Amino acid sequence: MSQDKPSTGSVAYNKGMDFPYWHRQTPGTPLYPDIEWSKPEQRSLAGRLAIVGGNKLGFAGVAEAYQVATSAGVGETRVLLPDVLRKTIPSTITDSLYGPTNPSGSLTREALSDICALGTWAQSVLLIGDAGRSSETAILYEDFVRQYTGQLVVTRDAVDLLKNASAVLLERPETLLVISFAQLQKLFQSVYYPKVLTFSMQLTNLIEALHKFTITYPSIIAVLHKETFIIARNGEVVTTPWDSPMAIWRGSVATRAAAYWLWSPNKPLEAIATSLATR
Repeated sequence: MSQDKPSTGSVAYNKGMDFPYWHRQTPGTPLYPDIEWSKPEQRSLAGRLAIVGGNKLGFAGVAEAYQVATSAGVGETRVLLPDVLRKTIPSTITDSLYGPTNPSGSLTREALSDICALGTWAQSVLLIGDAGRSSETAILYEDFVRQYTGQLVVTRDAVDLLKNASAVLLERPETLLVISFAQLQKLFQSVYYPKVLTFSMQLTNLIEALHKFTITYPSIIAVLHKETFIIARNGEVVTTPWDSPMAIWRGSVATRAAAYWLWSPNKPLEAIATSLATR
């Protein structure tokens, strides 16, 4: 792995500090080009991705994630939605499954068998959000996260639904959290981590905090701060300049990350970083 240090213009360098764990890439120039070269050419070898989300008021995140996964080259993609959406899902989503719905229009706890079956089929599960605010759906997600052992990507409001299981998420291997800075603050608070995060903090201070945090917890953290997208795993940090925050909030960033991680399961940090540089 590259051992690039911050440039002479960085705060860290000027203070004489050494950040050997900080690796910087620029859009269009991936730090790990072998990841892109090893992308499967045959769809039969390009992995199976499950996407879970949606409620009676919206499924835009699911629809976009399905399109992004297909365009990125995922071998097979299936989605699980509340059955209240059965008649409104567009024909472009060709492989959809439906679970029981509660009165608020979200998946019920009875959908656990459906989501677990999908998890057995898939090599990676993406909780894309738009799932509503039902406490029953939150319990469903918590139960699934505790049972599922494969690659898991959680983003958007699905992170908020799992707030009562924050420690489980952070301590779970094979987990990527693509989150907002506010959600990152809540994660730190939920496990009483002794570092206060503020929106005004310097980028170098956040990178150092995530370096230490991901040494403690095995999950992968991906967050935007000061027009820089940061990925941290096992104390290693990759940063990429980022000017498209809406791509994160719509869920396309998490979907591409899930796709690239499918293709390089033993190199998650490198794969996720490459998904950003090749968009």
